Amino acid sequence: MNKYLERLYNGIIKENPTFVLMLGMCPTLAVTTGAMNGLGMGLSTTVVLILSNLLISAFRKVIPNGVRMPAYIVIVASLVTVVEFVMKAYTPSLAAQLGVYIPLIVVNCIILGRAESYASKNPVLPSVFDGLGMGLGFTFGLTCIGIIREILGAGQLFGYQVLSLDWFTPITIFVMAPGAFLVLAVLVAIMNIVREKMEAKGKPLASPSGCLTGDCASCGQSSLCTGRKDTAKTE
Repeated sequence: MNKYLERLYNGIIKENPTFVLMLGMCPTLAVTTGAMNGLGMGLSTTVVLILSNLLISAFRKVIPNGVRMPAYIVIVASLVTVVEFVMKAYTPSLAAQLGVYIPLIVVNCIILGRAESYASKNPVLPSVFDGLGMGLGFTFGLTCIGIIREILGAGQLFGYQVLSLDWFTPITIFVMAPGAFLVLAVLVAIMNIVREKMEAKGKPLASPSGCLTGDCASCGQSSLCTGRKDTAKTE
């Protein structure tokens, strides 16, 4: 497979940030009361991912190792500010609905995770496609959750009434916080079924990794982490 298409496939399917890696759960659960909110949040994050990966990859040999994380945050924060201003200028209603979650893109673990694990170690073009793939995967996840919650919770899709209220009674729990957990659980269960089928075909999806699982092998901060487990001594 072409390496650029592989990066897209990786972000959308194999390592989908929402359904496989379980990253960015705060905006995933908070803003997906409707499909438009999910789509808007996903696309704004995608723009930041692409541009941050591009800049971090371009300057990866210039940024000193000791200050790379503060440098990444400065780059991401600058991009998020631009995206926020553009959204407030051209889509003020969407910007108002997403509220504080737009500025919080700065500390989204997907953004900093791709910067540290991929963009800082690879050329510009593959990094751009990595950001695009991860962004589209995140957008896909949020939009799917938003579509299901909006249809079940209001009988609408992208703000348009698609289920007649003459015979359909909205299940309001789906536009409340518990509904987000319910929909996410069902979609993750479906992804797990897909994972099992792909593993059976010899094409396994990515497994969760990092601090939550105690896996320090692929973490760029493992040498500095005070909570690192020394597996050599414990075995």
